[in-house]
Amino acid sequence: MDTTSFDKTKTEIDGPMHTSLRHDSAHKHVTGSAEYIDDIPEPAGLIHGALGMADRAHAEIVSMDLSEVEATPGVLWVMTGKDVPGENDISSGGRHDEPLLAETKVEFHGQPIFAVFAETRDIARKAARKAKITYKDLPHFTDIDTAIENGGALVIDPMTLKRGDAKLEMDVAPRRLTGTMRIGGQEHFYLEGHIAMAVPGEDDDVTVWSSTQHPSEIQHIVSHILQVPSNAVTVQVRRMGGGFGGKETQGNQFAALCAIAAKKLNRAVKIRPDRDEDMTATGKRHDFRVDYELGFDDEGRIHAVDATYAARCGFSSDLSGPVTDRALFHADSSYFYPHVHLTSRPLKTHTVSNTAFRGFGGPQGMLGAERFIEEIAYAVGKDPLDIRKLNFYGETGSGRTTTPYHQEVEDNIIARVVEELETSSDYRARREAIIEFNKTSPVIRKGIALTPVKFGISFTMTAFNQAGALVHIYNDGSIHLNHGGTEMGQGLYTKVAQVVADAFQVDINRVKITATTTGKVPNTSATAASSGTDLNGMAAYDAARQIRDRLIKFAAENWNVPEEEVVFLPNRVRIGLEEIAFNDFIKKAYFARVQLSAAGFYKTPKIHWDRAAGRGTPFYYFAYGAACSEVSIDTLTGEYLMERTDILHDVGKSLNPAIDIGQIEGAFVQGMGWLTTEELWWDGKGRLRTHAPSTYKIPLASDRPKSFNVRLAEWSENAEPTIGRSKAVGEPPFMLAISVLEALSMAVASVADYKVCPRLDAPATPERVLMAVERLKKV
Repeated sequence: MDTTSFDKTKTEIDGPMHTSLRHDSAHKHVTGSAEYIDDIPEPAGLIHGALGMADRAHAEIVSMDLSEVEATPGVLWVMTGKDVPGENDISSGGRHDEPLLAETKVEFHGQPIFAVFAETRDIARKAARKAKITYKDLPHFTDIDTAIENGGALVIDPMTLKRGDAKLEMDVAPRRLTGTMRIGGQEHFYLEGHIAMAVPGEDDDVTVWSSTQHPSEIQHIVSHILQVPSNAVTVQVRRMGGGFGGKETQGNQFAALCAIAAKKLNRAVKIRPDRDEDMTATGKRHDFRVDYELGFDDEGRIHAVDATYAARCGFSSDLSGPVTDRALFHADSSYFYPHVHLTSRPLKTHTVSNTAFRGFGGPQGMLGAERFIEEIAYAVGKDPLDIRKLNFYGETGSGRTTTPYHQEVEDNIIARVVEELETSSDYRARREAIIEFNKTSPVIRKGIALTPVKFGISFTMTAFNQAGALVHIYNDGSIHLNHGGTEMGQGLYTKVAQVVADAFQVDINRVKITATTTGKVPNTSATAASSGTDLNGMAAYDAARQIRDRLIKFAAENWNVPEEEVVFLPNRVRIGLEEIAFNDFIKKAYFARVQLSAAGFYKTPKIHWDRAAGRGTPFYYFAYGAACSEVSIDTLTGEYLMERTDILHDVGKSLNPAIDIGQIEGAFVQGMGWLTTEELWWDGKGRLRTHAPSTYKIPLASDRPKSFNVRLAEWSENAEPTIGRSKAVGEPPFMLAISVLEALSMAVASVADYKVCPRLDAPATPERVLMAVERLKKV
């Protein structure tokens, strides 16, 4: 049985904010009427593009014969790197290490080296296969181990976090151990793949429709590559069919190709790669190898941690710097390390450059920390939950509140969250029952685990923590809202519309949600880092506040009452003793020439970060949560079932409990897929072989827990003045799925009477579970 914690009657009593309202496009999603880029009526004369992709992992391009491609009927233009008007570069961080089209050397199998533009998509794709390219093969390495063996070249400078003296403390700690954990990557597998369409305008102008989380970056890349100012490029995004971080930078390539061809041929151009091309040519979640040494005592209290987080980054830097940084920021999970030394190792490999993915390195860092706890628990013979609780951050003044990056944890509620879930899930009794069951069950073994989440909220690049919004009230009382956030199914548009509706106390259907466009709100940050609502909600509120203040002043002056006697009520305004309908009030304000439009702005306070020093306050606050998962495994096959999961998650004072519950459920299942079934595999030639639904397994509906109970910590309220005292919900619940891996680990450990840490790596596929079982049988 599944349960959720929100009260549906709140819709009638709480007003637009803190209310369970449906996603603005929910009915369109289920009926198929939601318009995505490929649904937009095609402009007359639309041209279609396709990629010409390398079939080597690492090689020099000796010659490239494209004559047969160009001679194909229906082909209008074949573009190479030499045809790029500006610099042949689409790198996100300005490191100039990622060409739009490879010219002299390819660095991963599937790297685009030319593009074909033709009258139909089918013609373009078939023509692209006719290229004759001669290569001079070079040595290639595609994984972390071989990258290290070949010199360990880095795509960006590593980062180090340290506090205390980890080496000295390790030497004097009562107990110590070393180990290695391997953590797999993950394909985004969004329902809507990458797509872009460009329509040329007069002079330098071009309008780009892109499935992107970062319209301003697309604008910047297109203007850079066309050598035109940013004001000539307008980027439009109404919605994406999923993003999960994969559309933060990876849309650059398709948008740039479309824009160049559109201006060259003076016709509209669209590129939509198929699933195989998309999965081959675009980046994924970074896989990691964590090498660690732990110092601890007989009680299981951590004294020192020394760990290196090596990551497969791919051929260019992309976002690997901030991703591996965030892994270190979350290498403490919810635990205080008295002495700590953490180092990132962002390795160059001959694979597609990995990129942002929900959690942005945080899940990998946190998973390593939970391995540390598990190792200690088995070493001292205790329940891992007891070791977790023993090592939690303390309350202010306890001396146990400083993170490895020297930020103080001032809002710590993890102990309360875990204690409540431990009680409500009946964890202790169920664990004892499972241990008894395992004693007499020869084949099926069970496991249970309760794991915490502490996730920092803010971009670690301080400049990205800003947002703008535009609000108009038309003279009929209808409201137009635009902001820099993008909608990828997560409900951002709905939440921000609730903020504006609440500010004026009007019905949500009065607020028109409009597509994100660089032509209305400039210099936007990516909708990422779980900050979409925090930033854009506050910016929209700032715009609404400006208009509301003008309206209050207008009413006070014209009705001759004090400003405090002007009160916005549901769909009406009380002015002194008189009440007037909102529509009529707005009409009067219009005729009195009150400005009914405002641009809002917000920047996150209190945050700063010095990467070189490894010190600062990179996060505005922390979001917390906990999950308790129970599994069953078949020790003869390694197959397993999700029996039950209980979740208690902190979203502060929820803006929309229904949407937040959906985000938590979806994040958990996606995280469960990362840790169990989703496996990326490259062959000896550097080819990604898991590049389609036939070879890459995301969770099905039938893989979800049989009993799935999700509750919000309704007592929680953000200590910081965020919008409505809410907290971010996009990324933090992803890491609740760590409880699944830990539960599988306990089930495996039962084979050796819980005396040995199974060291179960991720993803824990049935094969990996079976191998772990067989290994422990020999202990």
